[in-house]
Amino acid sequence: MTISEIIKLALKEDIPTVDISSEYLFDNEESSGEFIAKESGIISGIDICFAVFKEIDPSIDFNIIVKNGAQVNKGMVIATVNGKTKSILKAERVGLNFLQRMSGIASMTKTYVNETKGTHAKILDTRKTTPLLRELEKRAVVDGGGENHRMSLSDMVMLKDNHLKASGSIIEAVKKVKKHIDSSIKIEVEVESLEQLKEALKSEADIIMLDNMSIDDMEEAVKLSKGMKFLEASGNMILSRIKEVSNTGVDFISVGALTHSYQSMDISLKF
Repeated sequence: MTISEIIKLALKEDIPTVDISSEYLFDNEESSGEFIAKESGIISGIDICFAVFKEIDPSIDFNIIVKNGAQVNKGMVIATVNGKTKSILKAERVGLNFLQRMSGIASMTKTYVNETKGTHAKILDTRKTTPLLRELEKRAVVDGGGENHRMSLSDMVMLKDNHLKASGSIIEAVKKVKKHIDSSIKIEVEVESLEQLKEALKSEADIIMLDNMSIDDMEEAVKLSKGMKFLEASGNMILSRIKEVSNTGVDFISVGALTHSYQSMDISLKF
């Protein structure tokens, strides 16, 4: 689904037929408004908000002041809008819904990224996204300084615990899948113990996910790998653990919370 289709469906959800408040109150009156940050954070989705307003009324003048990925403080003006009053009011809620949620994800991501300073660890998102909004939510992660993991099941091979239990062997599972994919596609396997890690290191996997391992085991995994494979830490990656985990020497830390437990940023449109 394209971004344009998502916007059209969101507007159709909000205005199934007609905006019976604004349509019958205003004719061609015009208004001006400001999008104001009511708390500090990282902006994401301002371009999507812009597109919502333009979808409602192409004649609206929407001026972006703060770009995606930029830090704002409480009280800062993010964008301004001028145009028909009823057009602005029709677009307001849907535009803000995208902007607030994406900025919330970007802001949360930034707090995680800050905890990795001084290390080479990268913060990754996951597929734990809102159905049909994955592209937008993953864009927000990038705006917050994180990186995207696979977008879909078609992008990269990831053999998790259930795959491996059903197939019986990490080495054989990787070998079997590798026969059917292009050489450019990466293969990742999940391990839950150092014994599994040792087997995975002998496989043709590119990345090894260390699932719910202790800090001591992660440090030992880095030593055993000796840079042969990329290592990704996963499982219970709450903010308070990120600094310690990144200091183990892992390459990636995947955080599902970025897209399933964020809090929308408080942003309002004031005439």
